[in-house]
Amino acid sequence: MQLKDLFMKKVNLKRIAGIAIALLPIALLATNSQAATPQTVNVVGYSIVSSAYTALENAFSQTTAGQGVTFTNSFGASTTQAEDVVAGQPADVVNFSLNPDLALLINAGLVSRKWASVKAVKAQKGIVTDSVVAVVVKPGNPLGINAWNDLAQRGVNIVTPDPISSGSARWNLLAAYESQIDQGSNAAAATTYINALIKNVVSEPSSGSKALSAFIAGTGNVLLAYESDALNAIASGQKIQIVQLPQNLLIQNPAALTTSGTSNPSAVAFYDYIFSKAGQEIWLQQHFRPTLASLTAVSKTTFYTPVNLNTISALGGWAQVTPKFFSPTGIITQAENANGYTS
Repeated sequence: MQLKDLFMKKVNLKRIAGIAIALLPIALLATNSQAATPQTVNVVGYSIVSSAYTALENAFSQTTAGQGVTFTNSFGASTTQAEDVVAGQPADVVNFSLNPDLALLINAGLVSRKWASVKAVKAQKGIVTDSVVAVVVKPGNPLGINAWNDLAQRGVNIVTPDPISSGSARWNLLAAYESQIDQGSNAAAATTYINALIKNVVSEPSSGSKALSAFIAGTGNVLLAYESDALNAIASGQKIQIVQLPQNLLIQNPAALTTSGTSNPSAVAFYDYIFSKAGQEIWLQQHFRPTLASLTAVSKTTFYTPVNLNTISALGGWAQVTPKFFSPTGIITQAENANGYTS
């Protein structure tokens, strides 16, 4: 080989090597970019958490973990939403009104049976928010509703959601039943009371949010609702009033990662966020009772404290409550059927 040719070969090799080195960072950047591409998080929840998730998702997007993450949202009656997920509705993070709706996903293999043991939520046992049942009346409380027993009186026209589709409805009616036990009634008397209350129901919309809308639009003169939903309505300027009854039931709302969510890093990060202090403060702003221990004191000064505030365990837990009250022969199902609300 001529000396000139050897020299030109070395020059070309250097050029190729230089180009390769120059392109290397671009290739690595592309690879890293693909690996770090934010994912879409599919959120499915019960109806009244819609605005809360708007606030949570907007705040999460400002965090490092939330950069570029996109969300799809589906909110509606809690049991209907759970059934839709079982039927194939995409879901990474689910937030239902009550544990039996989440159990539908667990039984379908879509949520781990150890869902509440995830490190980030273990202290809160997977319960992302609390609330209580609100008895909502027109301004000035023209009917003079001051106790649960007043709801069974003549002239009271109640709006409460449909217990077939709505978790809110089940919380409402269970709180009403337990109020009688708290006052010393036996089970038979409490059942008689529930029948009288349901006889006064004039409308059963499919969800808590639809029940509130119906009441605001003029249906009925008493609404049974989530405290958080009623407080949000008042904050938005709606002319309604909450009666703070001595007996109440603590509403506990579970949130979980589905099997698809656990493999979605963005979903995992967002799930952790809604249980974190920053997320719980947003729930508080949305008038939900936070479940984070460090915010407990704030809750006590923000929300009213009933004389008797029971949990579902006072009724035997969901394993006993569901068949006793909501099976085809259950106390509430029979009362519903007797008053024209078919199961």
